[in-house]
Amino acid sequence: MKNLGMRIAARTGFALLAVLIVAAGGWGALALFYSGPQVDGVRYALTAAFAGASLATLLALSMGRWRWWSLAAYVVLFAALVLWWRGIEPSNARDWQADVAVLPYATIDGDMVTMHNIRNFDYRSETDYTPAYYDKRFALRDLEAADVVAVYWMGPAIAHIFLSFAFAGGDHLAISIETRKEKGESYSTLRGLFRQYELYYVVADERDVIRLRTNYRRDPPEDVRVYRVRAPAENVQRVFLDYVKQINSLTTRPEFYNTLTTNCTTNAWLHTMVNAEHLPFSWKILASGYVPQYLYEAGRLDTGVPFSALERSARVNERAMAADTAVDFSQRIREASSAQDSR
Repeated sequence: MKNLGMRIAARTGFALLAVLIVAAGGWGALALFYSGPQVDGVRYALTAAFAGASLATLLALSMGRWRWWSLAAYVVLFAALVLWWRGIEPSNARDWQADVAVLPYATIDGDMVTMHNIRNFDYRSETDYTPAYYDKRFALRDLEAADVVAVYWMGPAIAHIFLSFAFAGGDHLAISIETRKEKGESYSTLRGLFRQYELYYVVADERDVIRLRTNYRRDPPEDVRVYRVRAPAENVQRVFLDYVKQINSLTTRPEFYNTLTTNCTTNAWLHTMVNAEHLPFSWKILASGYVPQYLYEAGRLDTGVPFSALERSARVNERAMAADTAVDFSQRIREASSAQDSR
């Protein structure tokens, strides 16, 4: 009975080792494939070599004579790979696409926050536009609320989430956490796991960041919903200042975007942690399309109507297309939501 237990424990241990080798081999091969040397032939050769070493180590687990030597050599090889990986540094000095070429930043003087390089492009299509930026001063005491903007394009589970801060007098400042792509680069969920994109905070006029999605993106079309968050003004102000802190930090200390850990939704949630009343982490933050539902269930949205009704009134596509470049764009896209709130 004792021998049987030892055999089961040994087999379980080898099974776990095999799983670890497969996981390490898959991660290492993909890391080399996406982030290895720029010369394709060299990168492909290194990827194949590491995958081959992982497979050889896996096979060696069944060979008593070579098992531990192979495993030790693989650990050394994997440690070298991790050291190389940790040496990959983000940068602000690349040939950026025009829509992310200019970094925003803020200066603070007492209660006044001056946001520099607020994006407000003149779009003719998603890819044809005239870049334009402006600076604007905001009084922190005038920051009254925040809206969660949820953008859907591939079903209910996935959405791009960003915040728009509402100031007295109808001013809105949107901040969207995105990837900073180089010219000729496109977004890939898998590539986003392997230090392929820098982190970028789009600080924009709503006529840019919302209208781009409602009026110009067609492949695929995007469905945009705007929800007013129920939160004390002082909590919103702390979150805004935490955004500003990170925006300024990125001008001197760039960071990598990561599809799972450092993305639009996880970073937005991290910013809310400046408040003691922040929501706990939930799987609905990773399945970002359910963030509005999560906020509703926590009482952070208008719960006076069923969520399905709130969701319908939050959709702004038609109102945004009608408003287009109007100076009161932000007010016009919220008209139906305001009517809903008054009932």
